[in-house]
Amino acid sequence: MARRSRAREVALQLLFQKDQNGVPVPRPDLERFARDRLRDADLVAFSLALYDGVLRHQAEIDRAVAGTAENWRLNRMMPVDRNVLRLGAYELLYDPEPSPTAAVLNEAIELARRFGTADSPGFVNGILDKIARTRKQETGDRDQKPADGAQEIASTPSPDAPAES
Repeated sequence: MARRSRAREVALQLLFQKDQNGVPVPRPDLERFARDRLRDADLVAFSLALYDGVLRHQAEIDRAVAGTAENWRLNRMMPVDRNVLRLGAYELLYDPEPSPTAAVLNEAIELARRFGTADSPGFVNGILDKIARTRKQETGDRDQKPADGAQEIASTPSPDAPAES
């Protein structure tokens, strides 16, 4: 596994823990968790910057994800999917040192594949691809293009969607 991929994985684990645990974890414990798993100061800093960035922009990220995920409420999404989406959306929308769009999408899809359900990679891909396209339209940023094979998933049924007759 690539080094930055592993750092993203640790950031996801921290986000998942925060999402699922009602009791705040002290910052030194978060830092120790990242340090013990990454053992490289640059990767720890990268992982914690992702975690902190998602938390700093969580309200805006959640609005973007919820607005893009048609017929899905955020609280009805699988917790892993929700946090992979938060991480990917942060990198696409707010990261001060952004990675290429294709890399962000591919990394998020791999995290979803590794930690989510069989449907998670397509779900994450569709939502983040739409966010990336919207950003490209709004900013004209040439790098913000969808990864090869990215698809929209508007037709994905959700628990909140009315049944077809």
